[in-house]
Amino acid sequence: MSLDQATATVTAPSITDSAVRPPFHLAIPVDDLAAAAAFYGDVLGLPRGRSSDHWIDWNLGGHQLVTHLAPGGRPAGAHNPVDGHDVPVPHFGLVLPVPDFQRLAGRLRAAGTAFVIEPYVRFAGEVGEQWTMFFYDPAGNPLEFKAFADLGQLFAH
Repeated sequence: MSLDQATATVTAPSITDSAVRPPFHLAIPVDDLAAAAAFYGDVLGLPRGRSSDHWIDWNLGGHQLVTHLAPGGRPAGAHNPVDGHDVPVPHFGLVLPVPDFQRLAGRLRAAGTAFVIEPYVRFAGEVGEQWTMFFYDPAGNPLEFKAFADLGQLFAH
């Protein structure tokens, strides 16, 4: 069966439908696979999937994150000013429940992770109130984890 035939017989849900959450796939470069394994597996506590000598699959909240060995590392990214902070661009992460966010922040501190932006609350008392924090993995990939006071306001403006 061709891809066209397969997709013709399946009605795909809208990718913006919040009732259906298809897992995303994100592959990022790392310059040391052992350091990536220690960080994503031990520090962040992500379940490990398949792997080879050149990559490791991780379960990032039901999404597939792949750390690919890329000697030479990643190119330097840009920064955008947000709330007086230099936010690294690009970056990725997850939106967590507030208690999970607080536990992760504690885990990162206990592991000696240096924050690019310490955990803090944005939009306190406003629509879209959220906790956020930024840090780098050992290969220099920037991550943001956040938690909304009301997840229903994720896309509010």
